Amino acid sequence: MQIFLARNNVQAGPYTLDQLNIMLTSGEVLLDDLVWHEGLDQWQRVGNLTNNQPFYRPTHVAMPEVNDSIINNVTVFPEDAETDANKGNQSVSLDRLYGKPERSIDTAKNTKADMTTNRHYKPNSNVSLNKSGAANATSAKDKVVGNVVLAPIMSRLLATAIDWLLLIIAFLPLFMAINKLGGFPTDLASIDQMLAFSVNLAEKIPQSTQLISNVMLFGFVIIQLVFIILRGQSIGKVITGIRIVDQTTHHLPSFFRLVVMRTILLILIYLPFFTTFIAALLLAVNYYLASKSSKNIGWHDKLAKTLVVKADSSQLVKEPKIK
Repeated sequence: MQIFLARNNVQAGPYTLDQLNIMLTSGEVLLDDLVWHEGLDQWQRVGNLTNNQPFYRPTHVAMPEVNDSIINNVTVFPEDAETDANKGNQSVSLDRLYGKPERSIDTAKNTKADMTTNRHYKPNSNVSLNKSGAANATSAKDKVVGNVVLAPIMSRLLATAIDWLLLIIAFLPLFMAINKLGGFPTDLASIDQMLAFSVNLAEKIPQSTQLISNVMLFGFVIIQLVFIILRGQSIGKVITGIRIVDQTTHHLPSFFRLVVMRTILLILIYLPFFTTFIAALLLAVNYYLASKSSKNIGWHDKLAKTLVVKADSSQLVKEPKIK
């Protein structure tokens, strides 16, 4: 049996059943990867075939006997023959064997042949043999957890700075109007005095200024929520190329943990201290904990059970429901 695997639109194989089970046991092959072999009508999630166990026993697939005469009855072209020093065997050009246009020797060495295109069933053509962009983007300094690359702390800091800067810009018309009226007094000792000052300030600020500020703030909040819900990214994270994912599945977290726990609750925690050093202190604690963690987990992530990783399109794919 020849088994083909795919992950992030990248195909690999063929492998034997024993090789697949060894890779499943070692964790090299994940249950969320795709698999295809003769007897399957389409690509399947590995976990769906193994009942989410790290071992595959395809009892429902007939295992045809191999006809040795077919294997041995292969024409070896002299110019394609290579001698194995240990076994003395010869290999055949895949181009000739499958009737493809001839390539130069250098091209043939640097190009992987798609072994599935010459079978009776052709797997999904969207799966290519090109290396994934995520793998190419990984450097020696990156921390890798499973199939994701953790976002660098500096990228997370930059994303947060961008989000806060955009929030300040949304309030900018209001801040400018308050500054013209003399700014915020420093002698407000009670909540009643602060409320009275706010009411008095609202009467003095032009309605057009308040409208502009409200529209900018509302637009900022809506855009942020849309990006967070659909992509697990704030505007800052989109710009820096990082994303929030579930700690276990490495896909988008549930709506509750992503929006309620990770977004709304954090806003409620930070908002009262928005103009004070306490907000900066809370952020500093979060990123300090993340820098000391093997998975870059700060208190934000512990609260919502999330990871912040380098963004990859595969993280947006919803996991199939297991029936």
